[in-house]
Amino acid sequence: MEYTARYITPDIKLSCYEDTFFKSEIAFEQHMLIWFISGETKIVQADRNWIFKTGDIFLIPRNQLATIINYPKDGLPHKTVVMHLTTEKLKQYYDQLHITPVAGGQQGIRSFTEHPLLQSCLASLIPYFNLQDQFPEDLADLKITEAITILRKIDKSIDGILGNFEEPGKTDLVGFMEKNFMFNMPMEKFGYLTGRSLTTFKRDFKKAFQTTPQRWLTQKRLELAHFQFTQKKSKPIDVCYEVGFENLSHFSHAFKKQFGYAPTALLEGRIKH
Repeated sequence: MEYTARYITPDIKLSCYEDTFFKSEIAFEQHMLIWFISGETKIVQADRNWIFKTGDIFLIPRNQLATIINYPKDGLPHKTVVMHLTTEKLKQYYDQLHITPVAGGQQGIRSFTEHPLLQSCLASLIPYFNLQDQFPEDLADLKITEAITILRKIDKSIDGILGNFEEPGKTDLVGFMEKNFMFNMPMEKFGYLTGRSLTTFKRDFKKAFQTTPQRWLTQKRLELAHFQFTQKKSKPIDVCYEVGFENLSHFSHAFKKQFGYAPTALLEGRIKH
């Protein structure tokens, strides 16, 4: 995979994946506003899957667990303009407006497909990626402020996301893990998102599930994979990445060890279930 990123500031970049695909599990520390130039992205969340293509614009709120799979499409690379809406910038924005947003509402991904105001704002950045000189910081701040202002104009509930500066509090560990086990995140990140240190997370996990996090996660992911094969007839390569494994070989080996047969045997009807 060949990946290139051109930055005009640390918070604004042109991202490009040239080869087959790229997969990652994420829980971004900052909100990300993304405009698709070419390619395709599949985003898998606990309660919904998304497909984004050329012309689409979407916002991924911070601390949202998701699996992201980026593909080239129609002979073109996966290319996007990405703008980070940092907590620091957002606090400055709301302070200047003398607004205290009320956090809450739906915290999931927001789609603004081909919205002319947002598209114009993000497209106007393209010429700057080829500049040899440093991009003026005050101009970058203006572009980010413009994007935030447009988002607030077209989505009246967006303040509940952009103005939410709270860190994750201690939450129900069992409910959280049952919902988010398919995301292959470091244990430290699971701990952070449930409001716990790594040590406390492991202690509470053992008390709740009577096993280690890694063993439980592997078991749950394989059970989900089995369901995907039997009920949805999904392809092994798709299931592998969507349930939290990093490569097909490791997934197939673990699946056969758990169930006694390979995914292909199940799909081909050689195994009764």
